[in-house]
Amino acid sequence: MTDPRFERKKLHQLMDIIVLTVCASLSGAEGWEAIEEFGHNKLDWLRQFVPLKNGIPSHDCLAYVISRLSPKEFQRCFIDWVNAIREVIPDEVIAIDGKTARRSHDRKRGQNPLHMVSAWGCANGLVLGQEATEEKSNEITAIPKLLALLELKGCIVTIDAMGCQRTIAEQIVDQGGDYCLGLKGNLFQQEESKLSMKKKRLKAAWNDRYRAKLLFVQ
Repeated sequence: MTDPRFERKKLHQLMDIIVLTVCASLSGAEGWEAIEEFGHNKLDWLRQFVPLKNGIPSHDCLAYVISRLSPKEFQRCFIDWVNAIREVIPDEVIAIDGKTARRSHDRKRGQNPLHMVSAWGCANGLVLGQEATEEKSNEITAIPKLLALLELKGCIVTIDAMGCQRTIAEQIVDQGGDYCLGLKGNLFQQEESKLSMKKKRLKAAWNDRYRAKLLFVQ
């Protein structure tokens, strides 16, 4: 990760700040002051993983540093870390699905709910990656971005009907994986209608050479 601070102003290591923030957030801390309080309460435990030589950073320091980190760079580093601890299991199923976070909207500010497309490694029990999108209809554009971040070789990727796109299937295969995609019922009806019309046309056609009816084989 690129540290946004000047070298002479670094009292706390960047890794100390990131580990503290992630652990506190996973433990339910909301807000920078709550994260700082978590650090003071769990200082001995946190020092098992990071040195924290200068103690716990203030909430102002935490807010300043975290708000200036590149989200894309943080995402890339986080996914690299997940892949490093992830056990490679042949034919692991990776489930891609989109969910809207409850109570993530703000009507007063006109803020829409947060919608995330996630990749769940079923055998490892880990979220392997996430990609934010404005709404469910934009999952089609978010899924390829998420897939590009993942190691898919030897894995089976499952996606619901929203991700049933030829380009998505081709991307999974290009990355060394296999896929199982959902298909909406109306698509089956459309295909059956097309096949029925094609059968009628082919059955009515005659082969000039053999004078025999052509039959359509599905």
